Amino acid sequence: QVQLVESGGGLVQAGGSLRLSCAASGGTFSSYVMGWFRQAPGKEREFVGGIRSSNSVAYYADSVKGRFTISRDNAKNTVYLQMNSLKPEDTAVYYCAAGLFRTGIFSDYKYDYWGQGTHVTVSS
Repeated sequence: QVQLVESGGGLVQAGGSLRLSCAASGGTFSSYVMGWFRQAPGKEREFVGGIRSSNSVAYYADSVKGRFTISRDNAKNTVYLQMNSLKPEDTAVYYCAAGLFRTGIFSDYKYDYWGQGTHVTVSS
């Protein structure tokens, strides 16, 4: 059983930056694909980005590409989401997730474990 705890959310002005962290415990972190998803009020949960376990290659949603960066530190069992040039439309609850799979990094149903979420609010 893997436990995931996100941190780093908060209130930021448009154009600002935040770094989210997700600390994992209870599993072999380096084996897991890690993903970030978000859910805005009244909207469905959507993929933000994901990072592979084997080679740390990262993938991003088009809406955040060039602004957000995912990284992982396997020694610290932590995955990060660096968010720059934030926009009001980035306001959401951000969740990290973990899964053991080879394909489908964009799909939330592929992930077995989820954190409780951290709120990000971007003011205009």
